[in-house]
Amino acid sequence: MKTNPLVSVIIPTFNRAHLLDKTLDSVLSQTFKDFEIIVIDDASVDGTQDLLSKYPSLKSIIFEENQGVSCARNCGIELAKGDYICFLDSDDLWEPKKLEIQTKWMEEHPEIAACQTDEIWIRNGVRVNPMEKHKKYAGDIFLNSLPLCIVSPSSVMIRAKILKKIGGFDLNLPACEDYDMWLRMSSKFKFGYIDQKLLIKYGGHADQLSRKFWGMDRFRVYSLAKLLSVETLSKTQSDAVLMMLIKKCEILIKGFEKRDKIKEVGIYQEHLNRFQSLTGCSIEPAEKKSIQGSLTELLTK
Repeated sequence: MKTNPLVSVIIPTFNRAHLLDKTLDSVLSQTFKDFEIIVIDDASVDGTQDLLSKYPSLKSIIFEENQGVSCARNCGIELAKGDYICFLDSDDLWEPKKLEIQTKWMEEHPEIAACQTDEIWIRNGVRVNPMEKHKKYAGDIFLNSLPLCIVSPSSVMIRAKILKKIGGFDLNLPACEDYDMWLRMSSKFKFGYIDQKLLIKYGGHADQLSRKFWGMDRFRVYSLAKLLSVETLSKTQSDAVLMMLIKKCEILIKGFEKRDKIKEVGIYQEHLNRFQSLTGCSIEPAEKKSIQGSLTELLTK
């Protein structure tokens, strides 16, 4: 007799009690019902717990200290019982048939590790169209994923067994943790894409991570360098990662120069030189170990 749900929905939240009820209601109103909801409250102080008490059917975990979205999602992954895992940001909404359509698609495509849907973007209350650089792809999306994140966490559905193989979100990253995750996953597995707008994605909030940090490419360089030094990549993948590392280091160096951050310029120039020297070569284990040892430098503030 089946006791576990088919889908686990993980919702990390921090001080969004004014938005969270609509997010939860969008899950509870799904036409597909075989799911569990796991809310990770990352030490909110705005009445989030009072709100969650009105939803007795969900599981909630409360962090005593704020630990960030990566830790919150990882906690949810550990608790999840479903065959499929979905993430939902606490300011986004699902259309009612999102889970029904997505679970059916995943059941029909057992060779695919994860799939995402199309989405509607709302920025500061106004509907906007995504730019060409945000275009979504299906199949082998690794090379398309190198410039920036093209997988929306709130739209994706992942096979739990695949997520366990990949590992959780990187706790070292204060932002771009999703970019890091999808790169690791797409380097090994194929993604699906459902061309239906089943997610309403909101942006423009002052608390969004993309607005909190300058130089988001710092975190992408860290992820790319880690990928190069830790994962087993094909020659095509490795060459593409190196080219993107060089490009992003050059961009960051110009930005640091404008801000008179001389120390940071030196750090990224050193890494740039290293990455340039590796182009066209096979990266030896000693070089990979050296890159691993210097990864924390790339998270400099």
